[in-house]
Amino acid sequence: MVEDANKRLSAAQEDYIRSISKLAEAGGTITISALAGKMKVRSPSVSVMVQRLEKEGLVFHPSRSELRLTSRGQEIALNIHRRHRLIETFLVNVLGFDWSEVHEDAEILEHHLSDRLVRAIDRYLGHPQVDPHGHPIPSPEGKVITRNLVPLESLVVGGRATIREVSSDDPERIRRWKELGLVPGAEVRVVERQPLDGTWLLDVAGTPVMTGHQGVTGLFVERNEPARKSEDTSGPDDDV
Repeated sequence: MVEDANKRLSAAQEDYIRSISKLAEAGGTITISALAGKMKVRSPSVSVMVQRLEKEGLVFHPSRSELRLTSRGQEIALNIHRRHRLIETFLVNVLGFDWSEVHEDAEILEHHLSDRLVRAIDRYLGHPQVDPHGHPIPSPEGKVITRNLVPLESLVVGGRATIREVSSDDPERIRRWKELGLVPGAEVRVVERQPLDGTWLLDVAGTPVMTGHQGVTGLFVERNEPARKSEDTSGPDDDV
């Protein structure tokens, strides 16, 4: 069971586990330097914490330079994600916070709420499956909905999709996406791409939006397949 998985861990340990999990989601090799960049701390400090997590059986090294979470570490990461995303949903849906500004508040609160309170929040919200940013919320048992999402930047000209997830911890960036209508649930179509200039012209729910490459990086979409024309099953006119 995911709940109660991270008892006796410090807030710092939880932050490291969450960061390792996020790096794993992004793909690629997780190294000390990559984790230091994610945590915005010096590599020696990361090495010390990683050694502590390794002793706790939460992290292991499949190779000398690579880090991974153990199954126990993954269980704890799911619990942290569940808490964080439920808190964000509560802050937005119940308290009326702007969804572009709730990440830091949720990061503070996630370390202090009891599992009992988290379960109560989940019930009150009606057991939501995604948070305001479109991230899936793990169930108490650690199950997560699976979706076939791709980066918006992978779409070709003419490609249509629905934004399902915005991935950034930067409030300014999220606020800009909100201003442009690039939010979960929005229908988008790629009108034009200029690779040399790094610019994109999108149709967002009927509104033209021009943005740079950084403006689409971090947006994950579900492709919309073009509607197939119904097959004409009638043959040549029959003689009467």
